[in-house]
Amino acid sequence: MMAAAGAGGISLLAASAGASGAAPAASAGMAHGKARPAPRPEWIYDATVELEKDIPMGKTIRGDRFRVPIIGGTFSGPEMSGRILPGGFDWQLLRRDAYWELSADYFMETTDGVQIHVLNQGLWYSASGDWPATYAVTTPQLEAPDGRYEWLNRYIFTGTVGQGGTAEKPAVQLSIFRLLNP
Repeated sequence: MMAAAGAGGISLLAASAGASGAAPAASAGMAHGKARPAPRPEWIYDATVELEKDIPMGKTIRGDRFRVPIIGGTFSGPEMSGRILPGGFDWQLLRRDAYWELSADYFMETTDGVQIHVLNQGLWYSASGDWPATYAVTTPQLEAPDGRYEWLNRYIFTGTVGQGGTAEKPAVQLSIFRLLNP
């Protein structure tokens, strides 16, 4: 939340206090004793992200760190499609509780030549340590230039991660959704 505002602006916190200046009631997240509805997901695209084999970086204070080069792939959905550009990385951390923290940073290029930056944070877990995962969820942040795809800058996204390749040619399958008000 915004804690302060610039000249002439009002912070989100101050706006929620209302005209009286009083803080909102503790039950403000409840409408007449009922929880507010959850955001509604809308499918945006599926992607196959091609990877090189993981490169162990060593044990750290937080767990075992790996670097996984992103070497290409494709994505397709109703409003955009294109390719995953080589040169990105997925920084992975295997925690002591056997969960993997994922942090991928790469670019996609649409079929009409627009580059979109993707910073995708996620969490992956499987009791066996292999596919299928018990939990595999991401929260990508998409950054698009002004123009046809600038709408990507105005939403929160979530996604799922599935197996998309082989041991010799690793890849992951992503399904990405924007979260809309109910």
